[in-house]
Amino acid sequence: MAAQTAFEGALRRDRVLVVSGLLAVVALSWAYLFVGAGVRMDEMDGMLMPVHVGLWTPGYALLMFLMWATMMAAMMLPSAAPMILLYGTIARCRQAKGEVAMASGAFTFGYAAIWFVFSFFAVAVQFALEKGALLSPTMGSTSVALSGAVLIAVGLYQWTPLKQACLRQCRSPLEFVMTQWCEGARGAFRMGLRHGAYCVGCCWLLMLLLFVGGIMNLAWVAVLALFILVEKVVPAGHWIGRAAGVGLIVWGSATLATL
Repeated sequence: MAAQTAFEGALRRDRVLVVSGLLAVVALSWAYLFVGAGVRMDEMDGMLMPVHVGLWTPGYALLMFLMWATMMAAMMLPSAAPMILLYGTIARCRQAKGEVAMASGAFTFGYAAIWFVFSFFAVAVQFALEKGALLSPTMGSTSVALSGAVLIAVGLYQWTPLKQACLRQCRSPLEFVMTQWCEGARGAFRMGLRHGAYCVGCCWLLMLLLFVGGIMNLAWVAVLALFILVEKVVPAGHWIGRAAGVGLIVWGSATLATL
């Protein structure tokens, strides 16, 4: 009984530590976005708007990468929290002397690393759109055709087998742990990479909606983050995602009809 009580106490401490760490990272990420993500802001027509340097210097490209990487942490870590907490719980059960916090951190870092790689490609897309004069000062699409096409593409993807397969992995943490378990901190990092890959497969096209609503539009960013959380953790989330897909197709079609 004493051993069981000690184990439960250790498990509670692990969970508090992991939750506190995740909350801190998410809060700092949102704070960084709220203060402009390092992008210089000037007043235009009575509103604060981002001012581009004009040239895509290495420094500016790095700034954009940091903005995307921070945004991915702010948006995706909340929906990954159930998986990270479950991993920590099982790690505590399997490691008598375990460095559980370190292993959970390695898992989280592996998960985030995949999204950081995605951020590199997102910056490349942003660069191409800016060079094509297709982005507004808030980094949203200025092309009706592009916006409509993106909305329809995202809506269709919500119904594809690939989307559903990746979403199933994101919605079933226990199944993922049972089939993908690796011991130790290195194993935790590999598991984080795999889970992050499923998550990117599930959500990568949704991130293109940021170019529709505006990357600097934090209300839009928050709506997308909330939708991703609902899709992954609510019992009927997969059906909500499909219903949203239908809505996006209708929205995109209506947008293209204005051409």
